[in-house]
This record gives sequence, structure tokens and C-alpha cells, in this order.
Amino acid sequence: MKVFRIIFILIINQLHSQVSGCTDALAKNYNPKAIKNDGSCFYQNLKIKSQYSKKLSDSIKETSGLIDFSNLIWTHNDDHDKTVYGLDSLGIIKKKIILKNVINHDWEEISQDSSYLYIGDFGNNYSGNRTDLQILKIEKKSFLEEKPKIEIISFSYSDQTDFAPAKPNKTNFDCEAFIVSKDSIFLFTKQWNTSKTSIYSLPNQAGTQVAKYKSTLDTKGLVTGATYLENKNLIVLCGYTKLGKPFLYLLYDFKNQEFLSGNKRRIALKLPFHQIEGIATKDGLHYFLTNEALVRKPLINVKQQIHYFDLSAVLALYLHK
Repeated sequence: MKVFRIIFILIINQLHSQVSGCTDALAKNYNPKAIKNDGSCFYQNLKIKSQYSKKLSDSIKETSGLIDFSNLIWTHNDDHDKTVYGLDSLGIIKKKIILKNVINHDWEEISQDSSYLYIGDFGNNYSGNRTDLQILKIEKKSFLEEKPKIEIISFSYSDQTDFAPAKPNKTNFDCEAFIVSKDSIFLFTKQWNTSKTSIYSLPNQAGTQVAKYKSTLDTKGLVTGATYLENKNLIVLCGYTKLGKPFLYLLYDFKNQEFLSGNKRRIALKLPFHQIEGIATKDGLHYFLTNEALVRKPLINVKQQIHYFDLSAVLALYLHK
């Protein structure tokens, strides 16, 4: 009898440990009995405002990427300018480092791992037929010494077979956001036709690589930036809709590099008609975002700015568990 009781308890415990569902207490369908997050969480609509916004220097009107590194926030322009600018938390330029031996065709994003910075020269919105897509891989130590050692990662998309020129802002093979995880780079494309993002992976090694398709996420907007806390399984994407309404898209509590297997939450930002381009964080709770200057006279005249957002109400429970 005692043996049967032990077996019964073991079976019950095993069944309990296999309960799947939404494990985020902030979600509308939170299941307190769930042990395993199955990615089913859904949330009420949320719109947040910045803690502050500050105008940026006119030398970075086309700020296009953002990272937090070496006690500064680094950004760059997306055309011709080969300077990487180090900003303080109010957006004031504190340092400039020029990458002399490369060309800025269309730098759209900057990312990092423990040893390298990466700059994505892969903007492709004009006609969608670039065959010279690149990522610059820059040794951090040499960068800070202002003698940057740069390697080139060239790539193509595994499923792009048509390279005929398209009309501007029509391609699904544009990209402005990526992260680096272990030995791989993950691209988040900017799909002009569908307002979705597709995820591609490629090795982070110099040479010619193929970006392989992984999955597609309906962000209901154009993704323009990404920041990643690998030790917390947290990615935050930024972007804006075709009507210029900015948003964040959170991916968290996923398994390994299956970024869509966990929680997915879209958050609107109270910044009307802002072309948000870059996002960075140090702790996963507080975020810096930048927007390009956007002039559409006589109706729109938005200056380039840096914005500071606090997402503690959304992510503190997850990050501190």
C-alpha cells in the first residue's frame, strides 16, 4: 500500500510539473497553476510616455542605431558620416570615433557582444535589391583606443531570389535591427508591405554568409531597432507604424534562441509622428530611444531627440523573479 501511495504522489507531481500556460502575472490570461510558459500570454493595451525628451545635436539628425557601452550611449548617422558618437544620458556628445577605412552606404543599427561592436550596413529600402549587404565587426578594445580593428561580414538572404529594382519602401528585405547572441547574429527585418518582421540568423564570423529564415512576427509596424539582455532572455524592439506612431515590442521569457516561444507584448509610445530609430538599455528596466529629424512642412517638424522611458511597471516582476 505504501508503495502505491508513493507512486501516486510521483505521478501527481509529474503531472503538476507539466502544466503549461501563461506564467506572467501581468497578463490578462495569467494561469497561477502554470509552471511552463507556453507563450500564450496576452495583455491589455498600454501606452506610456517618456520621463524626458532632449534635442540632439544637428550633427546626428539621422541617428539610426543605439547601444549602451563603456558608460556612454553610442549612436551613428545612416548616410555617409563614418563617425560613431558617444552621448551622455541627456544626449550631449562626449566623444567621437571615426571609422576611417570603411564606407557608410546605409548604417542602420549598432549592436554588441562582450568583445565586439557590430554596425549593420544593410539599409535596403530604396529599391530592395542591394547585393552588398554588410555588418562591420569592430573589436571593442581597439575602438576605445580610437584605432578600430574592423572585419567585414557580407551576407545575403536565403529566400531572396528576385533582385529586380522595386519602388522605394516596398521591399520585405530591408533591415534596421539586429542582435548578437553567442556565435550568431539575428536580423529583424523591416517589412514595408506587411508591417511585420522576419527573423533571420547568420554566423557572426567575417566572410560571406547566408542569413537563414527562422520565423515571422506580426509587429503591426516597421521595426527599426533592437536591444538584448541575453542573461535575462529579453529583447525589446522599437519602431513606428506607417502613420508615424512609435511602439515597443517586447519578447521575453523565451527558451534558448527561440525568441517567439515566450511572452510577446506590444506597447504604444506617446510620441506622435516620431520616426524612432534606436533603442538601448543597461538594466532592462530603463530605456533610451532616439528619433531622426522628421520634416514634412508645413504639418510636421520633429527635431532629432533622445527619450528616456521607464518600463519597471512592465518588466520588474519578470526581471527580479
